[in-house]
Formats: sequence, C-alpha cells, structure tokens
Amino acid sequence: MPENDTNFPTIYSVVVNHEEQYSVWPTYQELPLGWSRVGLTGPKSECLGYIEKVWTDMRPLSLRKTMTGTGVRR
Repeated sequence: MPENDTNFPTIYSVVVNHEEQYSVWPTYQELPLGWSRVGLTGPKSECLGYIEKVWTDMRPLSLRKTMTGTGVRR
C-alpha cells in the first residue's frame, strides 16, 4: 500500500531487532524474523521521530558489549 495514498494512509509500527537496531514496518505486513514491535504505531513521521529520540547509539548491541568488555568470553 503506497504511503502517499491519502484515502488509506499506511500505519507503521516501530520495530527492533536483537541488536537493538530500530526500524519502521507497515502494520499490515508480517514482521521479518528477528524483529519485534516496541509498542508504538502511527504515521511514519511519528514513528521515525520516536526512533530518533530513543536510538541514540547506532552501534549494534554486540559491538557495544565488546567495546565495554561485557560481551567478551574468556
């Protein structure tokens, strides 16, 4: 469904994967494996605004853990 269709605007969900990377996904589509909804749904601009506020470190979780030493196995 095209986003610019004003009669039926697409509603999106904010989604996150196991690496704590965020994205938006149309609510009418099944989520890809490895992604889950975080609870916020709405217009794309609202969802992207939320992501901009909460996703302050773009590094994947595994890299952040490695860099802080919490992900290093001995």
